[in-house]
Amino acid sequence: MPTISVDKAALLKALEKEYTTEEFDELCFEFGLELDEDTSQSTKPEDLAQPAQLKIEIPANRYDMLCYEGIAMNLRVFLQKEKLPKWTLTAPASGELETLTIKEETMQIRPLCSGVIFRNIKFTKERYDSFIALQDKLHQNLARQRTLVSIGTHDLDTIKGPFTYEALPPEQIEFIPLNQTQTMNGKQLMEFYEKDRNLGKYLSIIRDSPVYPVIFDSNRTVLSLPPIINSNHSKITLDTKNVLIEITALDKTKLEIVNHVLVAMFGGYAESIEPLRVISPHNNESRDTPDLSPREMQAEVDYINQVTGLALSPAEISSLLERMGHTVTGSNTDSNLLDVSVPISRADVLHQADIMEDVAIAYGFNKLPRVYPNKTAAVAAPLPINKLADIVRVESAAAGWTEVMPLILCSHEENFEWLNRKDNGGTAVRLANPKTAEYQIVRTSLLPGLLKTINSNRHQPVPIKVFEVSDVGFIDLTKERKSRNERHFAAAIMGKTSGFEQVHGLLDRIMLMLRSAFITREDGLKNEQLEGYWIEEVDDDTFLKGHSAAIKVNIGGKHHTIGVFGILHPSVLKCFDLGYPISTVEINLEVFL
Repeated sequence: MPTISVDKAALLKALEKEYTTEEFDELCFEFGLELDEDTSQSTKPEDLAQPAQLKIEIPANRYDMLCYEGIAMNLRVFLQKEKLPKWTLTAPASGELETLTIKEETMQIRPLCSGVIFRNIKFTKERYDSFIALQDKLHQNLARQRTLVSIGTHDLDTIKGPFTYEALPPEQIEFIPLNQTQTMNGKQLMEFYEKDRNLGKYLSIIRDSPVYPVIFDSNRTVLSLPPIINSNHSKITLDTKNVLIEITALDKTKLEIVNHVLVAMFGGYAESIEPLRVISPHNNESRDTPDLSPREMQAEVDYINQVTGLALSPAEISSLLERMGHTVTGSNTDSNLLDVSVPISRADVLHQADIMEDVAIAYGFNKLPRVYPNKTAAVAAPLPINKLADIVRVESAAAGWTEVMPLILCSHEENFEWLNRKDNGGTAVRLANPKTAEYQIVRTSLLPGLLKTINSNRHQPVPIKVFEVSDVGFIDLTKERKSRNERHFAAAIMGKTSGFEQVHGLLDRIMLMLRSAFITREDGLKNEQLEGYWIEEVDDDTFLKGHSAAIKVNIGGKHHTIGVFGILHPSVLKCFDLGYPISTVEINLEVFL
C-alpha cells in the first residue's frame, strides 16, 4: 500500500482538533487507514530537521487519498466537519471551449486522450509540491509506471489552442525537454535520458515504436512527449494561473479515473473548472472532458443489514453513507432500495458490497455485533495437504534446517540438463512467451531452486542446510486444465563433507512424523500389510554412481516410489557453480494423504 507523508500541523488544523498520536492512530483505524509513523516522536536527525510529518498508509484502491488534499477532505467529511464538494464544469465567458484533436496515427501507440483546465488556480509552495507528488503517485500506482496512463500539466498562458495529439517519427519531433536548455529530437532525447535515474525506466514504453506520441498547440509548439516528459516551454510554476492538464492512455477507465482524481483534489483551488473538448475525427466522436456527474447505483437495505448484522433504517444508512461522501435518496419504486450517487472521487466503489463496506466503516467495525454464523455450509479448516506440509516444515526447522522459497519458474537447462535428466516432451509445463531464458518452464523438481539458493549464499559459512516444501507442476492431459500440481519436500546440505548421513537422518525424522516406520526391503515386498518405508540403491545420473537411493513406501497395501536422495554428481555441482559436495533428498508428499 502507498504511504503518504503529510504535514502534521496542517492536517490537524484542517481537522480542527489537536489529536495525540494515539488518537489520530485510532481515527485512521476507524476510517480504514493506518498511521505508519509520527515523525514528531522520532529522534532521527533527518526527521528533526523538517516539520513533523504523519506517514499514513493508504489502501491501494483509494486513489482519492494519495495527497494531503484527499486525506484532509475525506477525514473532514467522515468527521462531519463538511460535506463532500459538488464539482461542476464552467464554460469560458466566450463560450468557446479549448479543443484537442486526436489524429488517427495515435492508434499505433497510445490512442486515448482526455484533459481539463483549471482557471485562476492559486498555488502555494505546499499546494504546488502536493500537485506534483500526486501525479507521481498516480503514475506509480494506478498508471502502472506510466504504461497505462500518463499526465502532462502545462501553463495555458504560454501556449495557444486548438491543440492536436499526434504520432510522428522521433526525428520529426523537436523541443526543449523540461528543465533543459538544448533542443532535442525524439531519438536524441532517448539517448540523453537513457541513464537518467527518474526517466530512464520509462523510455522502453515507446522507444522501439516507429512513431512517438506528441501534443502540439496551434503554433506547432510541443507541449509534451507522453509518457516521457513535458516541454520546458509550457512548464508550470508557482505563478501559473491557468493550467491545462492533458492525459494520454491505453485504458479508457483509468484515463477518466485519473482526470477525476486530479479535479477532485485540486479543482477547489481554482476559480473554475473548464472542460476540454476532445475531438476524434477518425471515430466521428467529440466529447467534453471530464464528465463530473456522479455514478448512480442502488443498494438494498436488507442486504446491508444482513451482512453487517445490524437493523438500520434507510434514514440511518443514508446518514452513514453521507459520512463516506455519498448522496443517498430513497427509491421511488421500492422502499427496500436506496439510490446512491457515488462521487467522482470514489473510483473504488464498484458494487453493492462496496456500499455495504462504507456503511460498516461509518458505523464502526468494532461496534458491529459479533456472532457465530448459524447458517453456514462449512467451518473453515486447512486443506489436508497444507496441514501435512506444515508438519514437515516444523520438523525440518526444528532439526536445524532453514526454509527457503525459490521461484516456481526456472529455465529448461536448470530443470533437466543441469541435473543430468532428459525431457521426454510430456513432463514440464512450458511458458508460451517467456520474458527471459531464466523463466521458461514450471519446475518439476525442487532441486534447481535449492541449488540456486545455495549458490547465492556461497559467502555464508558451511555447512549450509536448506529445505523447501512447495508445489511442482506436471503436464497431465487427464485433467481439465491439462496439468497438475504435486506437493514436494526437498532438502540440501553443502559442506566440507558430503553430509549424506545428515540428509538420511532428516529423511528418517520426516518419515517418522508422517507415521511411516522404517522397514527392510524384504519385509516391504513380502508383507503387503506391513506399512512403512525402505530404501533401495538406484542408478540416477543426478547423483554419484553408487551413492543414491530410491525411497519406497508401502501404504494401504500398495507400493510407491516417493523420491530419491544421495550425493550430487560433480557435473551437477559444476553447472550450478558450487564448490563443495552436496547431498539432497526430495519426496512426494501427496501419497501420504
